Amino acid sequence: MNKLSTLIRVGISDLNTVSSPQMIRTSGLGSCVGVVIYDLNMKVGGMSHIMLPDSLATQQQHINEYKYADTALPILVNKIIRIGGRRAMLEAKIAGGAQMFNMSSNLDIMRIGPRNVEAVQTTLKQLNIPIISSDVGGNFGRTIDFDPETGKLMIKSVNQPDKTI
Repeated sequence: MNKLSTLIRVGISDLNTVSSPQMIRTSGLGSCVGVVIYDLNMKVGGMSHIMLPDSLATQQQHINEYKYADTALPILVNKIIRIGGRRAMLEAKIAGGAQMFNMSSNLDIMRIGPRNVEAVQTTLKQLNIPIISSDVGGNFGRTIDFDPETGKLMIKSVNQPDKTI
């Protein structure tokens, strides 16, 4: 991160947008998925910290739309367009979706990380946004930083080498 940039933080079940020279970060990606959508030519983008795959499964009347892949990602796209992103130029990078606990059960409900990844992939496909690169799965947490100036997503993990995608 250069000295002139501002770091915008995205919490769990949250999202936000940035323009260069700002950068954006989310921490605590275990089974959650960090989704970055950006327009590299316009040097704008946004990040969503997806906690659960599908808002339709909730019994709550009032939901946090930023929590679910199916509701958060369309909102993020609209916010990116409002700050200058061009719909046809949007691309995505994703990270997270780990299986944090070794479960002996094959119940689908216990596969939160893989289900989150699948939901993000499905929603991005429905939005016609290609996934340029990803770092998903495993059994370790991640912190991700995105720079809309370069389009690079930096990934830090405990007991794993840092990487950039």
